[in-house]
Amino acid sequence: MKSVHTLPLRHAFVTILTLGGLLASAPPSSAQGFGLGGRLAWVKSDVDVDVDSLRFIGGQIRLLSQHVGIEVSLDRHSESLELLNRKVTETPLQTSLLLRLGSGRAFPYLLGGPGWYRRTIEALDAPTDPSVTTTEFGWHAGAGLEILPTRHVGIHGDYRYTFLDFNGDGGDEGFIRRLLPGHRGSMWTLGATVYF
Repeated sequence: MKSVHTLPLRHAFVTILTLGGLLASAPPSSAQGFGLGGRLAWVKSDVDVDVDSLRFIGGQIRLLSQHVGIEVSLDRHSESLELLNRKVTETPLQTSLLLRLGSGRAFPYLLGGPGWYRRTIEALDAPTDPSVTTTEFGWHAGAGLEILPTRHVGIHGDYRYTFLDFNGDGGDEGFIRRLLPGHRGSMWTLGATVYF
């Protein structure tokens, strides 16, 4: 079985905060317009299962105004399971509404929207065997930080809750807990965007 890579999340978080602090005091600059970039994502499809996050490689397109924006992202992870004679390819596609909470060279943002999560399973040694493809729909929401080292380049990192559940069962968690959505998965992303 192929090994699974994990991100030292503590180091990524400290790096983002340090860069944000260094650049926050620089003269104001804001990226607006159309942006195209790449990213890495660390995805945990089920937070109740004790497994490591999987690393995905992908990209995003961003369309930003001064305070709001839209992001469309596509990531991909492929893994060969030789003992099971299977290859699993996962491709999440997310559309997010971005709400910028500041201006300048470093600013936090909130995001949320729909996602389509496609998984294809195919045989390794028998290409004539039919592949099985499933697609799940789920809402996601999160928060992040974008840093602008120049007017046309943004470096961003965020944390997303995936497969949000807005139909709480009411249980014994208390009134406020019942109002908040639950979630099944989570996702860290770290990327860079060039704005035109």
